[in-house]
Amino acid sequence: MIAKEFKKFLSITAIFLGCFYLPLENMRFHNALFEALALVKWYAREHVILCLVPAFFIAGAISVFVSQASVMKYFGAKANKFLSYGVASVSGTILAVCSCTVLPIFSGIYTRGAGLGPAIAFLYSGPAINVLAIILTARILGWQLGLARAIGAVIFSVVIGLLMHLIFLKEERARHANGDLQFGEVKASRPFWKDIIYFFSMVAILVFANWGRPLEGDTGIWSLIFASKWWITGFFLIVLGFSLFRWFKKDELKEWTGATWGFALQILPLLLGGVLISGFLLGRVGHEGIIPSRWVETLVGGNSFRANFFSSIVAAFMYFATLTEVPILQGLMNSGMGKGPALALLLAGPALSLPSMLVLRNIMGTKKTIVYVSLVAVMAAICGMIFGWLTA
Repeated sequence: MIAKEFKKFLSITAIFLGCFYLPLENMRFHNALFEALALVKWYAREHVILCLVPAFFIAGAISVFVSQASVMKYFGAKANKFLSYGVASVSGTILAVCSCTVLPIFSGIYTRGAGLGPAIAFLYSGPAINVLAIILTARILGWQLGLARAIGAVIFSVVIGLLMHLIFLKEERARHANGDLQFGEVKASRPFWKDIIYFFSMVAILVFANWGRPLEGDTGIWSLIFASKWWITGFFLIVLGFSLFRWFKKDELKEWTGATWGFALQILPLLLGGVLISGFLLGRVGHEGIIPSRWVETLVGGNSFRANFFSSIVAAFMYFATLTEVPILQGLMNSGMGKGPALALLLAGPALSLPSMLVLRNIMGTKKTIVYVSLVAVMAAICGMIFGWLTA
């Protein structure tokens, strides 16, 4: 009892001292506060409505309408490993989402019974294997970095998934054996093809509403889709509305929206809090937070282990929206960043961020989150060193 009260006293004292010595007159502190709020504002405008909201609805649909048997068949502990890891490792080519948008979908399949390994492979590949980002990397930063990023991301997703499976094998066996994954009866109130249309329309809305702007002067299929993306998104909204109106019962829709709301309550506050902290520490693209950018530029030059490891650690905590890692890297490389640390940033940055870590801790626990983040950071640093040595 005394120890508990003493902790409360220390907490109150720390808060008081923080307020007492708040460096409001310091311009860097002022700028860092502004960057934190500016990043949250940008995130709310650019990612919540078009990215997170569709992802929440998809996650809610998975938790309600996808049977545990289906998830276990393709992603469960006893599923065909080649199939489960193969599908999970290339999912990013379809979704093209950031490290935060993939979280609700990951939570949906993980809580429905997916094995830790395939679920982690999906978690990593979703934001890491972005076709446009890889093409952009190759065209702006060189084909070597683009190719290394593509190969490294696919291999990483499988290797990290397998390592997580092996490290937590005992816990995973207990998780499945104890019946923790029973979430009710399998729902089969509609033909399977109707559920396919329902899910595909939601994924299509997520993909096309966030279709990235092509490079200037590009007149290929990517540009054509970008010019028509709102028409395509509108078409799939109509398809989704039709399927909901004609094929679903009121109680099913109520259960779906309830599950969606549950994911939003679980994830959104942590994401916004994490974005706020990330903006305060590191700022936005082209702007500084409390940590001076020259420190980063000084520490990522060359191809030493320190440079690669520091690059992967900073990338892991910084928030990268989809495609923004390329202009950031271009500026850093112009300031002397080596090719090895550049690849380390590309392999760790898009797949991780401080906001995503806070959410992951809530989904799968502190221990698994620390191991996952550590695996990504260490493997990115090692891969960066090898790449830097090969391209020296």
